[in-house]
Amino acid sequence: MSEDRVVFHVDFDYFFAQCEEIRTPDLKSKPVCVCVFSDRGGDSGAIATANYIARKFGVKSGMPISFAKKRLEERKDSIFLPVDFDYYLEISEKAMDIIKESADIFEYVGKDEAYLDVTNRVEGNFDKASHLAQQIKNSIRDKVKLSCSIGVSTNKLIAKIASDFRKPDGLTVVSPEKVEEFLEQLKIRVIPGIGKKTEERFTQMNLETINELKKLDVFTLIKEFGRKHGTYIFNASRGLDNEPVKEREASIQYSKLSTLKKDSNDYDFLAENLKELCIELHEVVQKNNRMFKSIGIQFILSDLTNKTKSRMLKNPTSSLEELQKNAAQLLKEALEDQKNTVRRLGVKVSELSEIQGQSNITSYF
Repeated sequence: MSEDRVVFHVDFDYFFAQCEEIRTPDLKSKPVCVCVFSDRGGDSGAIATANYIARKFGVKSGMPISFAKKRLEERKDSIFLPVDFDYYLEISEKAMDIIKESADIFEYVGKDEAYLDVTNRVEGNFDKASHLAQQIKNSIRDKVKLSCSIGVSTNKLIAKIASDFRKPDGLTVVSPEKVEEFLEQLKIRVIPGIGKKTEERFTQMNLETINELKKLDVFTLIKEFGRKHGTYIFNASRGLDNEPVKEREASIQYSKLSTLKKDSNDYDFLAENLKELCIELHEVVQKNNRMFKSIGIQFILSDLTNKTKSRMLKNPTSSLEELQKNAAQLLKEALEDQKNTVRRLGVKVSELSEIQGQSNITSYF
C-alpha cells in the first residue's frame, strides 16, 4: 500500500545509564542507577534512569534514591551516579546526526527519542523500511556504541508503541495489515497518554487489553473521559493517528566537555583547557549560524559530583573573545571555594538565536 506513510520512532535504551556504560564498560555487568541528587545531601533525590539489571530488582525512574538502595541491598556492586547532562547531550547529538541522514522528515522529541518520516526514501515499502531501520541501529551501535529500539509503522502512535514492544535493542515492524492484530493483544496502558488514573478506571470497568477496550463505543468513552480524551482513546485503540512528523531540531544549547589529562584545581591549567574548549564550541556556534546570550561552565569533580556556573549577557553575541572572557571569569568564581580537584571540564552556550546579516566586522553569513 504505497499511499501509506512509513514512520519510525527511535528510542535510545535506558539512555542515561547506557551512556555511563559507554564511558565505563565495566558497569555493564552491574546494577547502574543514574540519580538526580538534591542539594540536601546524602541519598536525597530521585532515580533518573536505571539499567536493566537494576530494573530486575524493581528500580524505576522517579523512585527515591533511598528506596532504590533498599531494593538493591543484596547487590553490593550497585553503582549510583550523578546525572551528567552535558555528556549525555554529546552522545545524543552524535546519534541524532546519524539518524537524521536517513529521514525525509526528522522530528526531535528529546535527548533519547525522535520520529522519522521515511515514506519517500523507502517508497512506502515496509520490507525496505525494515532494512533501513536495521541499518540505523547498526550505524548507531558501530559509531556511538549505543543500542536503540525502533518501531516502524504507518503513523507516530503505532511506531511509538512498537518501539517499546521489544526493548532493549528491539526492532518491531507493524505493516498496515498487521496493525489491528498487533494492538489487540496489548494492555491498554501501552497507549501513549493513558495515565494511572485512566488505567485504574478501565480496571474498574474490567477492561485490560486494547481488544476489550474496542468494545466501548465513542459516546461511552466521551461520557467517561471528556470529548478530547475520549475521542483520542477511541481512535488510538484502532491505531488511528493523523499527526504528521514535523521538522524539529534540538537547538536548546551547544556544549563541549572533555576529560582532563590530570585531575586539578589549578586555575592556569584549567583556564588553558577551557580556552581550547571555547574555540571548539565557537566553531559549532558559527557553523550553525547562531548567537548566544547565556554562557556556562561545568565541572565534574574527582568525587563525580557536578558543579555548574552560568551568566546571562546583556545582548546576544557570537564573539569568541566574549565567550572566552566570560568563561574564564566563571572559572575563577567557581574555583574560589573548591576543595576537590576537577576531573572533567565543560563550557556551554544557550539562549540561542539566529544571526541576522553581519554579526561583526570580520564575519559574514
